[in-house]
Amino acid sequence: MTVKPADGDKILRDNFAPWVLDLGLTVEAVGDRSATLRLPWSDRLAREGGGLSGQALMAAADTATVIAVAGARGGFVPMTTVQLNTTFQRPVKDRDVLVEVRITKLGRTLAFADVTMTAEGQDEPAAHATTVYAILG
Repeated sequence: MTVKPADGDKILRDNFAPWVLDLGLTVEAVGDRSATLRLPWSDRLAREGGGLSGQALMAAADTATVIAVAGARGGFVPMTTVQLNTTFQRPVKDRDVLVEVRITKLGRTLAFADVTMTAEGQDEPAAHATTVYAILG
């Protein structure tokens, strides 16, 4: 089965906690080993000084990995985060963030991904993450 953006949005609605859904993430694209989600700007996600909080970016990277793995597997399967490493490179203010995931290795029980988070309209990433997921189903 090919996972389309509407399928990814349904995966979000059906499998994530309400506080994750409150981020307002939407699925822009899903490929065989990739996904792009949009994290919309919200003052509610800003920290002191007006920049988007690191916690929101990390949650977006973590969530987007699930969608990318679902795309690579042909649908959602139970999975859980094993590792998430994030570096923050520049602040994001008043802009949506595009969260682009590329699966670097998909095994039977583990998936590894590279995540780039870029403020819309910018060339340089705001943050970068690597994730490892255990595939449970």
